Parts: sequence; structure tokens; C-alpha cells
Amino acid sequence: MKQAILDGMATVEPLSPAEEALWRAVMRIVKVIPRHLDSDLTRGAGLTASEYTTIMHLSEAPNRELRMADLASATDLSASRMTRLVDDLQSRGLVTKAASSSDARGNVAKLTPRGMAKLKSAWPVHLASVRRCFFDSIEPAALEEVARALAEVAVHLEDGSGQP
Repeated sequence: MKQAILDGMATVEPLSPAEEALWRAVMRIVKVIPRHLDSDLTRGAGLTASEYTTIMHLSEAPNRELRMADLASATDLSASRMTRLVDDLQSRGLVTKAASSSDARGNVAKLTPRGMAKLKSAWPVHLASVRRCFFDSIEPAALEEVARALAEVAVHLEDGSGQP
């Protein structure tokens, strides 16, 4: 099996210098940006990036509520991690959690008015961080082309065609 993988790799064309530079830059960004965003949000708004993302998704949902499984999926967190996060947000009065009225086996998280106020106060901190960490480093003339290229990659990966 291992030899078959190595044999297949021998036929893969190496990255060009431009491709290699872009790939390495993307990998550095993927590694570093979450730390910066989390640090800025924690310091400036008293929320982690995961907490911010969770209450943001709730704010955008109908009735500001989502099933826990859907919320975990939307935030790309495990079910157990989402449960701990929502329990913490609930202890701070930012969300409530209750059994689903349509399916008693599931729970629903709902954003409280206090949670919405927290999101609104954190939003400018988040925007400033995103701008400083990402957009301030991209020339305005290149913005549309960068957005188009990254959106194409995202669609390719999300529709499954990026899988072996």
C-alpha cells in the first residue's frame, strides 16, 4: 500500500515556484489568523472566536435559535465541544438551551437579548481584527481577484470534488 502511494506520487508534477509560494502563504495564514482573531476578541470583547462565531450563527438563524447539532456543524465544532461552549454561554446569560419542541431528543440553543447585545459590542472588535489581520495586507486592486480565486477553491472543497 505504502509503495503504491509513493509510486503515484512520483507522477505528480511538483509545484511551480509561484504555486509553492502561494501554498506556503495560505498554510501560514490558516495557522496564524485564528490565534490573532481569538486574541483580539478575547482582549477586546471578552469572547473567544468560537463563542463569537456561535452567537453570530444564532443571531442569523430564524428566531435566533438552532438545534445543537446544526450549530456544531455551522461552527465546525464537535458535538461535545459545542455542548460545553453553549453551557458556558448559558451560564453567562448569553444563550438559553432547551429541549426541542419538535424533537424531544435534541436540544436547541437560543440567543438571548443579552447575547445579542454582546454580539453587537463584539462586532466592531471582530471587524477591526479581520481588517488588520487580513484585508490591510491586500492591495485594493487585487481584492476581487483574490476573493474570486479563494471562493473557487472553497466551492471545489465544499462540493466534495476536492476529495480523493
